[in-house]
Amino acid sequence: MANEPANEPHVFRPRERRGGTALTPFTLSGPLAAIVDRGKAEIAKPFKGVTTNGEIIPGLFPVAKTGLSLQPVVDAANAFLACLSPEQRSGAMFDLESGPWRNWHNMHPFIMRHGCLLENLTGEQRERTLDIVRASMSAAGFTVARDVMKLNEHINEITNKPAEYGEWYYWMSIMGTPSATEPWGWQIDGHHLIINCFVMGDQMVMTPNFMGSEPVEAKFGKYKGTRVFKAEEEKGYGLMSSFSAEQRQKATIGEKLPFDVFTTAGQDNAVLPEQGLAYAEMNGAQRDRLMDLIALYVGRIRPGHAEIKLSEVKTHIEQTRFAWIGQCDEVNPFYYRVHNPVVLIEFDHQIGIALDNDFPTRNHTHTLVRTPNGNDYGKDLLRQHYEQFDHSRPDSPHRQGEV
Repeated sequence: MANEPANEPHVFRPRERRGGTALTPFTLSGPLAAIVDRGKAEIAKPFKGVTTNGEIIPGLFPVAKTGLSLQPVVDAANAFLACLSPEQRSGAMFDLESGPWRNWHNMHPFIMRHGCLLENLTGEQRERTLDIVRASMSAAGFTVARDVMKLNEHINEITNKPAEYGEWYYWMSIMGTPSATEPWGWQIDGHHLIINCFVMGDQMVMTPNFMGSEPVEAKFGKYKGTRVFKAEEEKGYGLMSSFSAEQRQKATIGEKLPFDVFTTAGQDNAVLPEQGLAYAEMNGAQRDRLMDLIALYVGRIRPGHAEIKLSEVKTHIEQTRFAWIGQCDEVNPFYYRVHNPVVLIEFDHQIGIALDNDFPTRNHTHTLVRTPNGNDYGKDLLRQHYEQFDHSRPDSPHRQGEV
């Protein structure tokens, strides 16, 4: 592929808002520099994946035919690449294995960005970019993704900081070569929206998937009325509030909200112990609420593949736990997570970054979905693929399309 991963994460500031943005490095403040340094150190470590004790549970993600074609995703990626100039195409494509999959970051100072910046594209090129996201997600999932981008424009309306916030400050990268048979993937990366999508034949993994917003609703401006994460907030609170006092005590793992979700950028190998209320400790109605909450996040994936993922989660439902941090009422901010061997969901209310509140509120939300035990970015599927097929010789039957 054209681009190799950079040795150093980059932080960029746009020189101009519109009409061809030139990105130039700028100096980070102490706290941001420390965050980037920690992220660099973690990314430098071999990928293992999120675990409960540092050890991967093997055999969770078999290579198998789903019977659901992903050709629309392949076609969308090829159409995107075809509409780019040679220089743009070179900047958008990366090697599947050595490319910068793990070099993503939520923060709005353009940390570790790579790929093709949508701000610099024509309207048609942006649409072809969005077609990749649209083909890979459900209608509801795509709507949330676009609304996050629109609310990033709304932050600019609030703060008047066009060099920092905007609807099109997102980068699209293609990892590998789009193919109906060979592994490949794509990533969109920017403030409050990072989606990683791995494709192998008719199997797909769409994690890590980070979505957030500040504010969560546009009360004026170009996108007035746009609102995100209302269902995620209400369903999480609804489940916690349905618990008895004893159940709430078991579910609660802390009172002070974390600075961010625990498995944010640079935490691919995080160790999260089993905490919270177990599925077995819930009654029937509460179990239904839990499944409804999980389905909301899994439902971001395209139809068919979402049902496959939900079935995978149900296979391990007895090992599922729900954990909560904060108070449980209709006003105060909170954190929750759903965790089992094949899915990790996190939801967190945040302090103000674009806005000036220095305490968490429900007006700044982060959500994150991961695939624990080594299959974020489809890593475990890719490992098995390479174990099964010889990629060392270009004339091997598999490389020739004969297997």
